[in-house]
Amino acid sequence: MTLWTVETLVPLPVMLPLFAAGLTLALHRFANVQRIISVAALAASTAASVALMFAADSGPLVVDVGDWAAPVGIDLVADRLSAVMLTVSGVMLLCVLLYSLGQGVPEGEDEDAVQSRVGDRIPVAIFHPTYLVLAAGVANAFLSGDLFNLYVGFEIMLAASSVLLTLGGTAERIRAGSVYVIVTLLSSLLFLTAIALIYAATGTVNLAQLSLRLPDVDPTVQLALQLLLLLAFGIKAAVFPLSAWLPDSYPTAPAPVTAVFAGLLTKVGVYLMLRMQTLLFPHNDLVDQILMVVALLTMLIGILGAVAQSDVKRLLSFTLVSHIGFMVFGIALASEAGTAAAIFYVVHHISVQTALFLVVGLVEYRGGSTSLDRLGGLAKLAPGLAVLFFVPALNLAGIPPLSGFLGKVGLLTEGVRDGSGLAWALVVGSVATSLLTLYAIVKAWNKAFWQAPPPEIEPHVPLPRGMVLPAGALVGFGLLLTVVAGPLYGYAERAAEASMDGRSYVEAVFPDGAERGRGESVEVAVEGGGHG
Repeated sequence: MTLWTVETLVPLPVMLPLFAAGLTLALHRFANVQRIISVAALAASTAASVALMFAADSGPLVVDVGDWAAPVGIDLVADRLSAVMLTVSGVMLLCVLLYSLGQGVPEGEDEDAVQSRVGDRIPVAIFHPTYLVLAAGVANAFLSGDLFNLYVGFEIMLAASSVLLTLGGTAERIRAGSVYVIVTLLSSLLFLTAIALIYAATGTVNLAQLSLRLPDVDPTVQLALQLLLLLAFGIKAAVFPLSAWLPDSYPTAPAPVTAVFAGLLTKVGVYLMLRMQTLLFPHNDLVDQILMVVALLTMLIGILGAVAQSDVKRLLSFTLVSHIGFMVFGIALASEAGTAAAIFYVVHHISVQTALFLVVGLVEYRGGSTSLDRLGGLAKLAPGLAVLFFVPALNLAGIPPLSGFLGKVGLLTEGVRDGSGLAWALVVGSVATSLLTLYAIVKAWNKAFWQAPPPEIEPHVPLPRGMVLPAGALVGFGLLLTVVAGPLYGYAERAAEASMDGRSYVEAVFPDGAERGRGESVEVAVEGGGHG
């Protein structure tokens, strides 16, 4: 009997953070031990994700949890799409963790002075176990091959993120956390309702089996189930008009928490929309048209909100909403090329948006504020910080030849090829959004870095190296995506092809054949329904 196979790696991105979370909770009195355990667990989890990314390029890897085969048991499935999401999220989570560890008091500085600039710092004893639980929940969502297990991942993320959002217990954070919890609970309730209806219609919640049974369900029932899932995931992804909660919730949290939320949590919703639209509901022109309208409104309303902001955190929060529209654009095109461009853009946006929020944390540390009216002169006072902001900001705006430009070119090219009126509207909207993003970024740059510094900004404030290095590493990772854009885009194309086809996913879960996956027909308990 073989004790180790490549499939052994599949559950590690979930198990390692969960195990480490238990250890850090038990050792809450030993802050240094907590730090070592957290960094080691996320580093090992990221290494496992990288290995899975290469291994999954040869075909999906499946682990039957508890050794119960599908559809009875729960499956964890690492295919190209989930593996690339695991890898980029692992790098991001590790860099943000290292950044949070660096939020100490630099040598020679007074702690009260630092406190006055950046507010309350993260309570370490609470932060580490909660952060690790969040990492496990995200990994579980990416790997889950079962709708109910996916719901469990949702709830893990909700519990952890609500704690992280309210760290420090200030009135502003409690208010923002309350709004976030209510909105996320609504999303979870819609998702749970959808799961119940799907099980009633098909007799299963296994994704591979659903892909075989859903085509036999009445088209009207299919449409209702599809829209309900998209509504639940759309709230998580913060698409318009379900995004009003985000700009008020994210900027109140500490910089590392805001970076994780902005860079990653919304992309879980996008990933789930991608998975559902390719594996479960691959062809529905009406839904694709609805998604195109949603994508266009998300882009334009989000970026108009960004242009109107005078606080850099809120500005970036609105650009986050806006650029979710690019990803939904790729999903709505419902083609291999569109899906590949969406996958590439998701990977790009996770790294760039996270890096920007970390750099803004440094801006707040150096300037004592994130209000553009209270900043200035940072290009002269902290030139290294200016570079760290400038590079990912240009990448976000899509300046060539950076990865943001390459992702947008892929989307625009496929939109032109589609040729429909809505696709052309999205092409025009995408160009307008990119130009307005550049305008918003230039405005922030001019006010924070070029204009004369206000008198309250101290001329000599050293930046903690422990914060600068992880932020710089993530900025460098964004540049690396540009350097390896060719192979990465090729990987995204193969991921899109496999996701749109779905056969390799089903065959991996049911190696004995699709007929076993299809199982006995199940009467659909809906008037006009077919058979599963």
